[in-house]
Amino acid sequence: MSIEIHPIQSESFAIIDQEIGEHSFNSAEYAILRRVIHSTADFEFSQLIRFSPNAIKQGILALKQQVPIIVDVGMVKQGVANLVTKTFNNPLICALENVSVPLAGKTLTETGFIHVAQAFPHGIMVIGNAPTALLSLCSLIEQKLVSPSLVIGVPVGFVSVVESKIKLAEMPVPQIRVEGRKGGSPVASAILNALIVLAANEQSE
Repeated sequence: MSIEIHPIQSESFAIIDQEIGEHSFNSAEYAILRRVIHSTADFEFSQLIRFSPNAIKQGILALKQQVPIIVDVGMVKQGVANLVTKTFNNPLICALENVSVPLAGKTLTETGFIHVAQAFPHGIMVIGNAPTALLSLCSLIEQKLVSPSLVIGVPVGFVSVVESKIKLAEMPVPQIRVEGRKGGSPVASAILNALIVLAANEQSE
């Protein structure tokens, strides 16, 4: 199940390879970083992306086992749906699409994520937009109510963003995160799509 790269994407990757300079990422980590840079044209992500030990291995295993993928917003879902469907066809659930009324003191996305994460406690959790959802996910992990196969935590913005990522870094779960204020739905989609490609190509070898 090898995934072919479009010629324009291949050319873009070659430019990134030329410009990235020296780095200490292994091949799998670099494949993910390169796709993030391709999606953002921002080489600073090479200084910001973090991988916990075995995060990529655990993510690939979860994808192959068709573990449900939980995303915070529709933009992330749209960004990964094509590759998910073409490869392992994991259930793909958007938290924001599964709630109509927020819990008291919580955002709609946060409320949706709380409900869906508890419904699929071992899911692949992907947050590209809502730091409140990431903070609540960390709280669920602390309470041992969920145990994600992988957390991709890359919300973007100014309010609670840095705090949510610091909190995630303390959690004993496989994770890929971006430090600081940068991130967003395109970054979250790029990371998950890169993992899917790694998993599909590994399966074909």
